[in-house]
Amino acid sequence: MATGQVPGAWPSILARGFVPQVTSHSARHPARSPFEGSRLSLSGSITALATPFTAAGDLDLDAWRRLLAQQLAGGSQGLVVAGSTGEAAALSDDEYDTLLKVALDTVNGRIPVLAGTGQMNTAKTIAQTRRAAAMGADLALVVTPPYVRPTQAGLIAHYRAVADEGGLPVVLYNVPGRTGCDLLPETVAELVSHPGIVGIKEARAEPERMAALLPLRSAGFAVLSGDDPTACRAMLAGADGLISVGSNALPAAFRRLCDLSRGGQPGQAEAWDLQLQPFYPFLGVESNPIPVKALLQGMGYGAGLRLPLLSLSTAYQAEADRLVAAALALEEHSSHDTVAA
Repeated sequence: MATGQVPGAWPSILARGFVPQVTSHSARHPARSPFEGSRLSLSGSITALATPFTAAGDLDLDAWRRLLAQQLAGGSQGLVVAGSTGEAAALSDDEYDTLLKVALDTVNGRIPVLAGTGQMNTAKTIAQTRRAAAMGADLALVVTPPYVRPTQAGLIAHYRAVADEGGLPVVLYNVPGRTGCDLLPETVAELVSHPGIVGIKEARAEPERMAALLPLRSAGFAVLSGDDPTACRAMLAGADGLISVGSNALPAAFRRLCDLSRGGQPGQAEAWDLQLQPFYPFLGVESNPIPVKALLQGMGYGAGLRLPLLSLSTAYQAEADRLVAAALALEEHSSHDTVAA
């Protein structure tokens, strides 16, 4: 053991039977397995939340609370805290805990809260998942380990270990453009039988990828789009919902998109998707979450990002200002038709 290491603080990847400690949120889930009932909540419009900062670079907890309230009012059906859109890599452990605690207290069990827990290796991912479990999170969103580029067999071993030992139901997250690692459908097929692996966020846009994953859907495994521009198509094909970046600024509009797409109304869904088309290219003009945080800043939520990310380039600021006004108008229109979460 290394000098100063606390016994038991580092999870063994051979350990089994971990049970998360009881927390103040345990009353929301009395006397149940950490996996019980999670699948039923994994559907519809789920927001991958951005993390608001002050101009001085601190957490803006006032803006965070207002953003959470806006999401609930807009009908979001789930929230992701400290994912890649939330700049998880730039957060301290204390900040991670604070964001998650405030989110859980604000939501108070009305919709599921997913904690981003994916790290570069298995032991660290288990430790972060246990941390989120102890805080009272409902599920863990676990991205493929970035940069290290494991084999498909390594990914199977990784996810099974996290599901066995982390204490939370696991939602797989595949975004190879950011991680350099592609979780293939045949690998997902090897993982779906694990009772602690309850869904996947698939961010690849090709229709062939979604078509390969949809047959894996079941009562215990949800398939979610992680790509805003192609989410309507994915849901019309049978996907359970969307984990969205754009819904930070447009929660009611994305809720309506999901309701229409999943409700057997393809014509109306595609027509509504056209209303969102101006936002899709903008959200990709610079690395996520730079563009969406420009929209949020224009709406009064936070002031910038943490290095090495910079605020939106001035070349795109006029477009951001135009889209802020468009988003506010579309939200007003959407809210009249959105069913409450």
